[in-house]
Amino acid sequence: MMTDAAARASRTGKSLSDLRVSFEFFPPKTEAMEETLWRSVERLAPLAPDFVSVTYGAGGSTRERTHATVARILSETALKPAAHLTCVGATRAEVDAVVDSYAEAGVRHIVALRGDPVEGIGTAYRPHPGGYDRAADLVGAIRSRHPEIEVSVSAYAERHPESPDWSIEIDNLKRKVDAGASRAITQFFFDNDLYSAFLDRVAAAGISIPIVPGIVPVLNFSQTAKFAEKAGASVPDWFAARFEGLEDDAATRQLVAAAVCSEQVLDLVDRGVSDFHFYTMNRADLVYAICHLLGMRPVKPAAPDAAAA
Repeated sequence: MMTDAAARASRTGKSLSDLRVSFEFFPPKTEAMEETLWRSVERLAPLAPDFVSVTYGAGGSTRERTHATVARILSETALKPAAHLTCVGATRAEVDAVVDSYAEAGVRHIVALRGDPVEGIGTAYRPHPGGYDRAADLVGAIRSRHPEIEVSVSAYAERHPESPDWSIEIDNLKRKVDAGASRAITQFFFDNDLYSAFLDRVAAAGISIPIVPGIVPVLNFSQTAKFAEKAGASVPDWFAARFEGLEDDAATRQLVAAAVCSEQVLDLVDRGVSDFHFYTMNRADLVYAICHLLGMRPVKPAAPDAAAA
């Protein structure tokens, strides 16, 4: 029988209170999607995540939806939002204005990314004329304008699809750290050995910031596999075999997805990992179940002070 999270944490010298999670959401495009998002936020909020991030895309309407979602999280919940921000499709002045607006709204955490090419993943990236060239430039600008804002960045356990070798990959991460990044969150992966090897490369380069594993529960295997191919994340044969024949069996697929993802995160706990970033896809149930297996329980609101009544 699989040992529970408490036993695993004990073997690594950690207690369950040492484990921290964060959740990623994306801004809704429709009313129905907005309802789904907020049901997910309400479901996961009692787990008291370290922060919740909200993705960001090129284009005015997408940026506005991100800002609106972040603003609502700030005003209606006790969660700490981390707003994504990219270099794509905007001048430096326009990006700086977004940073300033977040700071004014009370945001104290930004996930700074270069962003995908305007033409889509797999096409050549071209910096916007007058814009920030790379994520390191964006990190430096944020820290210069608002030193009070924490900045997280991306990392790739299997290398960014555009990186020709590991030396360039690690140098790019180091530039972001030198510019002021205090945390890196990885692209999702399914083979924990690849993540461990990446940590070894990072440590050898003298990079000491936390490298938080990005975890994606597989709601739809075929869609995840297609996205993984574009993102440069490998899908092991053993992993694909777990979902074989379940294309039209959503109920069993969800059970398998919970089991597979739980195995991955519990193995990472065995390896000493204490922080996890979940790509929720705005769906909460699988993520909630996995956090339960990690030993997390809803935080009950503090009782009112009788003396103040």
